[in-house]
Amino acid sequence: MAVFEQRESGYWQAKIRRKGHPSQSKTFRTKLDAQVWARGIESGIDKGTHISTAAAEKTLFKDLASRFSTEFAPFHYRSIGWKHKLSNLVNRLGTHSVASLTADKIALYRDQRLTDPDPRFSDATKAPKISGPTVKSELDLLSKVLDVASKEFRITLPTGNVVAHIRKPANNPSRERRLTEDEFVKLLAACDRSTNRWLKPALLLSVETAMRQGELLSLKWDDVNFEKRIAFLKMTKNGEPRAVPLSSRAIELLRSIPFTTGNRVILVEKQSLHVVFKTACRRAKIEDFTWHDLRHESISRYAERGDFSILELASISGHKTLQMLKKYTHLQAEKLAAKMG
Repeated sequence: MAVFEQRESGYWQAKIRRKGHPSQSKTFRTKLDAQVWARGIESGIDKGTHISTAAAEKTLFKDLASRFSTEFAPFHYRSIGWKHKLSNLVNRLGTHSVASLTADKIALYRDQRLTDPDPRFSDATKAPKISGPTVKSELDLLSKVLDVASKEFRITLPTGNVVAHIRKPANNPSRERRLTEDEFVKLLAACDRSTNRWLKPALLLSVETAMRQGELLSLKWDDVNFEKRIAFLKMTKNGEPRAVPLSSRAIELLRSIPFTTGNRVILVEKQSLHVVFKTACRRAKIEDFTWHDLRHESISRYAERGDFSILELASISGHKTLQMLKKYTHLQAEKLAAKMG
């Protein structure tokens, strides 16, 4: 049976204790509200349909985020990009209980983030707004955090994963930018002029292996098997390990890099690589080209050869679904047509 107690603040606290069920309590502004809540809980217990959401009500999102950061993320994420996204979520949602995170609150978070200035620009008044794909990636992470709360931490979410009930910003259209032969020659020449010795080997390895930037920068010598000609990636963007096949040219490039036991192959940080790559593009007068476009360049080159199946391309690139490789099928079709005469 429920017990009601008025606190010094004037609010009313309802307490429910039933044998075989965890104790529950909640505070309300009026006694009537407390009684209505208690009747609902007791009715559910009597019918056998009640599922306690006490943990979700007592857990603040910032506390859930902290558990996610220490108990889950380090074992499932290769890079640290999730930390910045999670920080943005905590800044706006941290003081809310997990149970109070409704679709309306998450939609408001989405709309507010889309009006925030890009923090990479010093003058906020002139900075562009946060992009839709950036906000979508934060919402995807929020969905993952709530999913982990439910499945791993056994925190019952009153209305399920609320992120599923809102519209997410659309991703940008898939990029198709490729380098012309002349642009590639000029870019390599600009890399030769760079003061960063790691830029050119990193760029060439990216084109030769189709590895993502994070995968390449985290690759260690211990993970490279020259005899079997594979590079083993312990953690990828998809959250799964994979073996990257190495071409003869990739092996040649790796052998040209100074070897240090236990160290990373490419000893440069992401931000430094970003800066020197942009400088090289500017010197080569190459516009609208990103480091990730090198991955597209690599896969396109292998697809143009015409002797790799889609499954083999997926093994090279690490794409989890063949759907992501559909845009490369036309390149193979052109080669097949030429063979058909």
